[in-house]
Amino acid sequence: MIINHDFYRVKILIVEDEPGILSFLTQGFEEESFEVTPSNNGDKGLALALNNNYDVIILDWMLPGISGIEICNTLRTNNIQTPILFLTAKDTVEETIQGLQTGANDYIRKPFHFSELLERIKVQLRSTIKNEIYSVGDISLNATTFQVFKNNEEIILTRKEFSLLEYLLINKGKACSRSSILDNVWDINFNYDSGVIDVFMNALRKKLNLKSNEYIHTIRGVGYIIKEV
Repeated sequence: MIINHDFYRVKILIVEDEPGILSFLTQGFEEESFEVTPSNNGDKGLALALNNNYDVIILDWMLPGISGIEICNTLRTNNIQTPILFLTAKDTVEETIQGLQTGANDYIRKPFHFSELLERIKVQLRSTIKNEIYSVGDISLNATTFQVFKNNEEIILTRKEFSLLEYLLINKGKACSRSSILDNVWDINFNYDSGVIDVFMNALRKKLNLKSNEYIHTIRGVGYIIKEV
């Protein structure tokens, strides 16, 4: 699989009750390296959207439980401004207007082409993603293009190595505990074997060609910190 470096960490919620379409979308977006949360029920979809942070939400109109229109209206009433795209068989002009007036950012009719849906999503994402660059010494990380450079030479990292370096840089000068690293980089709780962090940290240091205690420092009994000296 070729990683889409512009969007590989995007979190997308899909609320769709047709199993075939839900499976098709889930597979398609995972192949584009999106992090997908599928839901086939309106009530569950709303709960997910209210209690989690997503970069984009795809809604069907007609759903078991509450409708997509109700979900969209509730999210906007709660000041959740996540881009919402309706993907529905509802195809009259009046229905399209209703969906957009409820607060949706776009409206796509079924049947649809996945490539068009993907491009429409990217348009929404480009309007919300900021150009964030973090650095320490001669190392820089661009969180938008997902590139890392040292002495102006690009360093190719795996997704987990990139996320690990990004988390340290976002918290530059602050001690990052093992549990916080697992929570934010691996999205698992601290009961997991934290030895995996050491493996990835060693690989990261090697790829960055770091000397002992250069930038990334081990804090015994706590975790790691990244700093200038």
